[in-house]
Amino acid sequence: MRGKVLSYQDLEGTGVISGDDGNRYNFLRGDLQDGARTVRVGADVDFNAEGDKASAIYVIGSGSTAADSISEAVESFSGGEKNKVVAGLLAIILGALGIHKFYLGLTQPGVIMLAITLVGSIVAGLGPMAMGILGLVEGIIYLTKSDEAFQREYVVGKKAWL
Repeated sequence: MRGKVLSYQDLEGTGVISGDDGNRYNFLRGDLQDGARTVRVGADVDFNAEGDKASAIYVIGSGSTAADSISEAVESFSGGEKNKVVAGLLAIILGALGIHKFYLGLTQPGVIMLAITLVGSIVAGLGPMAMGILGLVEGIIYLTKSDEAFQREYVVGKKAWL
């Protein structure tokens, strides 16, 4: 049967396919064929349906563009979902450069932090110190949130600051 991947959680290795018959089928990473270790949401697949489970899943089309391929590479590097520990450590260690913002997909806040750090280092040196403190505080906030709250606020909700 043909279908489309509705969701895939790379950390758990679980996902859901919407079949051409209108039903939804759960699957595990081990059901992916041809050496695939992950699958993109929206990918077209061919699979065997067994009750509410999908098996022998072959990706037949990703419908991806060059930008999608870059995003997919970043997601596969970061494990699909954004990890609060990675974000927190990036904020604490490289916070002044806004790297944690880029990791979370918050480009504009990342550029703002990077610009303040670069311009501030030339002017008075206060920019890097302020952005470093902001990164430290944000890192601590990320690490003290529950996984669910972190995902809801910063990954899904795209909360830009503190």
